[in-house]
Parts: sequence; C-alpha cells; structure tokens
Amino acid sequence: MILALDVGNSQLFGGVFEDGQLRFQFRRSSHPNSASDELGVFLRGVLRENNLDPALVDRIAVCSVVPEMLYSLRSCCRKYFAVDPFILQAGARTGLKILYRNPAEVGPDRIANAIGAVSLYPNDNLIVIDFGTATTINVITGNREYLGGTILPGLRIAMEALEKNTARLPTVEIVPPHDLIGRSTIESIQSGLYFGTRAMVIGLTRELRKAAFGAESTVIIGTGGFARLFEREKMFDVLVPDLVLLGLQRALEMNADGSRRWTRQDVEREH
Repeated sequence: MILALDVGNSQLFGGVFEDGQLRFQFRRSSHPNSASDELGVFLRGVLRENNLDPALVDRIAVCSVVPEMLYSLRSCCRKYFAVDPFILQAGARTGLKILYRNPAEVGPDRIANAIGAVSLYPNDNLIVIDFGTATTINVITGNREYLGGTILPGLRIAMEALEKNTARLPTVEIVPPHDLIGRSTIESIQSGLYFGTRAMVIGLTRELRKAAFGAESTVIIGTGGFARLFEREKMFDVLVPDLVLLGLQRALEMNADGSRRWTRQDVEREH
C-alpha cells in the first residue's frame, strides 16, 4: 500500500493507493513548523478512520514545496510507518525532459503534475492548470518535454493581499459569484477574484498554447484545490483533482528503490 503526500504552502494533500488504484484522499492545513509526531498521529488516524491498517503502508512518496517540512516528514514516515520515504526532487527519474534553464528550480508539485498528466495522455501536447496557493500553468509536449509555464498568485493569496493591504476591504468566502457586476463590497471582491482569475488563466492558456504548439491539438487539464470552482467555465478539457497524487505514484514506480522499509539497523547506522 502506497501513501502519497503533496505538501503545499497552505495544505497537505494526501492519498492512499492500493493495487494501483487511489482508495481515498484527504487534506489538512500545512505548517512549516509541524512536528513529526503531530504529522504521524494525524496520518495514522486518517488511515484508521478510513478502515485501513497503517501497518500495511510499505512505501511512501512525498513532494513538498516547503523545504522546512521535509525533515519532519521523513522522521514521521520512519517513526510511525517504519518506511523511508521517496522524496521527489532533483535527480529523481521522472520520464520527462525538463527544459528549464535550471531544472532544479522547477517545483516538485509541478513535476508531479506533469508526470501524472503524461501518464494519462502519453502522446499528447498538454497544458496543466493547477489552482492551488499559486496558480501554475505548465506546458508539456507530446515528446514528454517539460517546457515551463507561468506562475500567478492563487485565489487565496489574492484575497489575503486585498485584506492585508487595504483599510476597509474584508476577507470573503471564495465562491463563484452569481453576477459579474458586484452590488456590494463582498460581491465585488468575489467577482474580481473569480472573473479576474478566469480571464487571466484563459488568456494565458491561449497564448501559451499558441506559442508552444501553434495549431496542433492540445489537451488542457485542470487540477488543484480550487479547480472545481471553474469546472462550469469550460476552461479545460478534463478535470483531474488528484493529478499530483497520481504523478507521485508514477514517480515512485520509476524510482522503485526510492522508498523502502526502515529497519532497526538503519536507525543504528544513523546514530
């Protein structure tokens, strides 16, 4: 049984794979100073609440854009699951040709999304839009070349920026508004967040598609915590909310030696 964990700036997104199938997924707030014991108790509790025995987890795959959490995560996996986790980072086998000027700069979550997208559409040109803390748009060719993309402030960052940097604008619930024209301050903020993000993403996706692929066919994939908000907008061809987890599972397959049981001998060697 495989435990996959994607650690973002706002949330930890996880899931359990059994026999190649995603059994269930879960989310919780992520904090850079989370202790290994706190994470371990939470993860084991989530598994038990979903009628799964934590002892059956024999491999763990992790990607994290919060470097400060990697030490706690690794300690958590070793102590609470007796598993040394696979960390998706520079040097791992990905099946992609990364064309960033410095490949090590690409966020591991973006790489996991690209791996997941290529596994679903192996011969297609792809654009992956991830609506998370940041909104990222990633471009992958049918030859598995990761070209790069764009990074925008996500919906929550944009809302918090308005609240923190203005005297009278309140925090609002992030929901699809009924009308473009807001008739209250709250409605106006919700309209700006939603329709502003929609306009930016649609425009950038169109320009990226033209720049990378011209008139060639392209599959556009939506993913991330806020992706369902835009499902009705036809901004993408397919919605795959768990794409990053699928990518982590595929990455672990390509790095079969990356995660293994953590034994007493390993502990003694470390000390």
